[in-house]
Amino acid sequence: MSPAKKTSPRTPPIRTLRTYKRFTLLQRLEHVLLILTVLVLLLTGLPQKYRSTEWSQQILSTPERVASLQQIHHITAILLGIEVSYHLLSAFYLMFRRRLSADMFPNLQDVRDAWHTLLYLLFLKKRKPVFGKYNFEQKVTYWFVFFGIGILGISGLILRYPEFFTRFLPGGVIPAAKLAHSNEALVLAIFILIWHFYHVHLERFNLSIFTGWLNAEDMHTYHSLEYRHMTGHSTDSHKPGEKKL
Repeated sequence: MSPAKKTSPRTPPIRTLRTYKRFTLLQRLEHVLLILTVLVLLLTGLPQKYRSTEWSQQILSTPERVASLQQIHHITAILLGIEVSYHLLSAFYLMFRRRLSADMFPNLQDVRDAWHTLLYLLFLKKRKPVFGKYNFEQKVTYWFVFFGIGILGISGLILRYPEFFTRFLPGGVIPAAKLAHSNEALVLAIFILIWHFYHVHLERFNLSIFTGWLNAEDMHTYHSLEYRHMTGHSTDSHKPGEKKL
């Protein structure tokens, strides 16, 4: 009898996951710095807002602690102001050089997409709307945070230099700035935690703002128009998947 023929186990195919670039390194660094500065501002600002509570009094139990907390708050606010200034100057420069698209600016299509999404959630539409690089939810988040930081910055400057601003503004601007500053900070924190964090990082675990890349399946599902533009594939006929090697 001839010896039994040896059979080697079948080698499973190697699968590679296709990814697409979403954010540059500088954009990712901006996002991380924004998270850190906003977090520090909240941690140093909330004890001052709720000064009459027991937990705040434990933190701010001495004048030295109050002064240190306020100093950290002011330094962090300056860092945030520098970041916002860089962001604006960089955006204007890139738009002037025609190296930055206007995808983040809201338009009439966003209103249509929001209405379409509402009808889909009410089961009056069978399909979700398709989006480009940014959908209307992401634009709402960006501009809400943008104007929120603007309100915080202006009101913070008024509170920091009250004598200067009351030279040409009525005295009532000081308590108004204090109310706007503390309440806007709280609203911004709630908005980021409930809306942005859930919709982006929990609902589908999207970490592209940290890694810079998004896989083909998510690109096809959540940014169909951009996916079609980058690949030339129809969003209806082509289904992305892993490439076998």
